[in-house]
Amino acid sequence: MSNPIKPGLSSGTLLLADISGYTAFLQLVAEAHRDDAFADGRVPDAYFFVSSLLDGIVERIVPPFTLSKLEGDAVFAFAGDEGDVPRGAAVLECLSACYAAFHDRLGRALEVWTCRCGACSRVDNLDLKFVLHAGSYVVQSIAGSPELVGPEVVMAHRLLKNHAAEIIGRPAYALITEAAALRLAVPAQGARELTETYEHYAPIAVRVYPLR
Repeated sequence: MSNPIKPGLSSGTLLLADISGYTAFLQLVAEAHRDDAFADGRVPDAYFFVSSLLDGIVERIVPPFTLSKLEGDAVFAFAGDEGDVPRGAAVLECLSACYAAFHDRLGRALEVWTCRCGACSRVDNLDLKFVLHAGSYVVQSIAGSPELVGPEVVMAHRLLKNHAAEIIGRPAYALITEAAALRLAVPAQGARELTETYEHYAPIAVRVYPLR
């Protein structure tokens, strides 16, 4: 079961699932339908479908993780140390299952909407990547909603900008920091190791697992 969000200092794993190509795809759809669907006040099916992709990600990772919030094209979730989060190879199996479900939905995209324009047909350019980090964080109430804050939360988000795709030659991967890998006993087999650097932080070692 996922854990409720409780105010105060805590420690655990931080997970981001990010849809690559999301912004470019919606911009293309908006331009393609500027004079028809949007002009009539209707929203193209592609918008609803992309929202369903986010729903599908949440369904796959919550539980064992707890949803923090949706961040545009990304899902941000976490699990406290006392939570029932997967360990070992089960961590990779959880992320791989989510990725497979994501691509299953993509494969059915053109079956659930009628538009065959060049923009909407590019839905298969979307892909999914994960960042899994671990460390301490503080839960605070901001504007009446619980928010996770702290240096490790910032680091997890900064890790979305990395060199993983260049290393493995594809945009679909799970990037797991050494801190998370050690905490959850994630096996190193099949991973590429690299070090990322960000302003105000010490270099951080990560493992990159290609997703297929």
